[in-house]
Amino acid sequence: MPGRIRATPRIALTVDVCDVATGLVRQVGASGDAEIRPFDVPRGRRKLVRYLGPDERRWDPRFRDYLHEDDRTVWVRLAPASLRGRDLSYQV
Repeated sequence: MPGRIRATPRIALTVDVCDVATGLVRQVGASGDAEIRPFDVPRGRRKLVRYLGPDERRWDPRFRDYLHEDDRTVWVRLAPASLRGRDLSYQV
């Protein structure tokens, strides 16, 4: 993906949550120009600790590997030209 972003930096990103048991459906979408930045291991670890906890031994090996062993890991920085938030929730 880094090569494609360098060649064509315009991207779109959607983050959503959907819970069919409660009917909660929410989306946030962004689009704009992206750039590739070098991976910052301390920053990456802070983000992973937030979701996986502080004990790296308990993390799935894939997360430890890309944090410490994968020299292909990069950050993708999106400068949003547009942001959209939608609540598509429904009654169950």
